[in-house]
Amino acid sequence: MLKFNAYFQEPVVEDANENYRLRQCIIFYYLEDDTMHIIEPRVENAGIPQGIFLKRHIVPKPPGKITDRPTDNYTWKDLAIGADLNVYHRVFRIIDCDEFTRQFFATSGISFGAAEALPSNPFVHTRAMINMKQTPPDQAEIKEYLEVQLKGGRPNKNLKSFLDNDRSVLSFAILWEDRSYDGGDKYFRFNYFLSDNTVEIKEINKPNSGYYPFPKLLKRQRLAKTPILTHCPGMNMREVSYYEPCDVKCGSTVTIWGRPCLVYDADDFTKMWYQQCLGMDQNTVTLKTPPPDVLYQPVPSHTGYGTEEDAMGSVVAL
Repeated sequence: MLKFNAYFQEPVVEDANENYRLRQCIIFYYLEDDTMHIIEPRVENAGIPQGIFLKRHIVPKPPGKITDRPTDNYTWKDLAIGADLNVYHRVFRIIDCDEFTRQFFATSGISFGAAEALPSNPFVHTRAMINMKQTPPDQAEIKEYLEVQLKGGRPNKNLKSFLDNDRSVLSFAILWEDRSYDGGDKYFRFNYFLSDNTVEIKEINKPNSGYYPFPKLLKRQRLAKTPILTHCPGMNMREVSYYEPCDVKCGSTVTIWGRPCLVYDADDFTKMWYQQCLGMDQNTVTLKTPPPDVLYQPVPSHTGYGTEEDAMGSVVAL
């Protein structure tokens, strides 16, 4: 089977951005029965039908100028780099071939030159302009207006982040050394959701600790480094800086609404994610061992009843 790379020029009417476009194709020639097969590689979201351009069959040459009857069929000798192939009044320009095709023609005494370059395609620039990231602001607004007018949905800018990072959560273990009157060392689980850059902080409740078991220190929301308190939340016009994954590291301190918390550990997924995406190593920080909760009862003085050894035996038994 001989394989050639080709293209043809297609006119574009009623479009101010382009007058023509170039469509790349692959031509297959089967030596066993002299049939040809032409396909067009599919381009995602191209907006035009692609795939099988010409089914496999014997392709006749175009009719001559004098008679309208087809004169002959195409053979492998009619194919060459730089040749124009007229297939049903559509002209294909052959620009390259594979290594097997070059060797086959070389054994027949025909040598091909270097491959031709594909001409510039204005449709590539048009597709770049269609992309929302490269569309000028005025054209982007018109595009969005037309889509909504045609009952289309509004673009969701956070959809890609959600699809790529859904259920991907960075989990850290943090410690808040509360120095208030009824404070103490309090441990929390710091969860950072990559899908929407929100933070959730859950309290690790220890049994029989004497504290009221609060489920969460902070519900899921974006965590500001320095919160700006206003009388009307949501109407603040000043810029607020929020925590990002690069700001959270084991051994550093994160401020949670005025509470300085030490990040001392992370789970396995979080360590792997930081190593692969940010090139950072999350090393576990060893905390100080708290003193044991041992209550010491002083030995009472001897009351005078009985011997001192007998009274001490009663104290030890109690």
